[in-house]
Amino acid sequence: MTKNMGSTDKTIRIILAILFGILYFTETVTGAFGVILIIFGVIFLLTSFISFCPLYAMFKISILKKENKK
Repeated sequence: MTKNMGSTDKTIRIILAILFGILYFTETVTGAFGVILIIFGVIFLLTSFISFCPLYAMFKISILKKENKK
């Protein structure tokens, strides 16, 4: 897997995942929508930690600068 996410993108995803978790666990958002938010939060965290987004790869998008790719 080639990295395709920059640090700004990873930071935004981590912040969103934390926000989704807070909304769900404080019961601000419940039901099916709450479960969907948690699933997106987990996906955002996983993709942030591995610096790879499958959707970016599918559309041949890379937010990472060329010299930082590994």
